[in-house]
Amino acid sequence: MQLTGEQLIAQPQQLVWDSLNTRDILQACIPGCESMELTAENEYKIAMVAAVGPLKARFNGKLRITDIDAPNSYRLSFDGSGGMIGFGKGGAHVTLTRQDDATLLKYETTAEVGGKLAQIGSRLVMGAAKKTADDFFAKFREALGSKVDLAPVPPPMLAPYEPAGGEPEMPDLPDHR
Repeated sequence: MQLTGEQLIAQPQQLVWDSLNTRDILQACIPGCESMELTAENEYKIAMVAAVGPLKARFNGKLRITDIDAPNSYRLSFDGSGGMIGFGKGGAHVTLTRQDDATLLKYETTAEVGGKLAQIGSRLVMGAAKKTADDFFAKFREALGSKVDLAPVPPPMLAPYEPAGGEPEMPDLPDHR
């Protein structure tokens, strides 16, 4: 199954790219992620809890980052086992495009399950995969919301200076360009 989505993130493309490559941010954004340990360049050992319909399991597996085209795109892939409940494989192709002072993040995800997970029906599996992807990218967007405020801070408003008995004059203000 394949799902697509996008998020407009009010941050510069380089900051979004750097965040997509930061273990702590990835771990905080992956729903149910309990641990994420770097094992090789662009490869992590990951443990997470996932629920699909009535089934809930702890998955242990690998998360890899491949097809890197910094700072424009990469591919995330996950391969894990949930023990007796089955296995899960998935991935996301993530692309970043600058849009004014923001970054448009687009993603295409794929998911595949086997074992008992596959027996509960594709509709439940697809719903869980969509929710996981949407939750990840929504959390990612929220995490970046507190990183940097791109809006310039206007200078404080000053009351006009009024000399005694004359017309109000504006004080000389520093040039903020």
